[in-house]
Formats: sequence, structure tokens, C-alpha cells
Amino acid sequence: MPSKTKTFDSNAKTTTLSQRAAVATIGGLLGVFLLIGVGFAGPDIIHNAAHDARHANVFPCH
Repeated sequence: MPSKTKTFDSNAKTTTLSQRAAVATIGGLLGVFLLIGVGFAGPDIIHNAAHDARHANVFPCH
């Protein structure tokens, strides 16, 4: 029976907490912009698309 050993790459890149927090913050800001910023946009088609998406995600908008 062949033995299965796990090897670890000592050159593997790790991410710090501050790097993960930065990515989460940028993602959160993008999400807020899509839900709220685009929802108040002028063109009706953009507003309606954002409005429908907010209702689909049970996000109040009125």
C-alpha cells in the first residue's frame, strides 16, 4: 500500500490580517455602491435594475 504523505511548501505566500481587511473593505464598499448608489441613479433602466435586485435580496428601499 503506497504511503500518503503531506508536504508543505515553505515558499507559500501568506496574507496578513490587514491585507484581508483591505480586500473585505473594498468589496463591502463596492457592494454598498451597487445597492445604494446605483439605486438612486438617474436613468430609469439602471434604477429599476437596482430596485429589483434590492427587493430580490429583501433589502428595503422605500
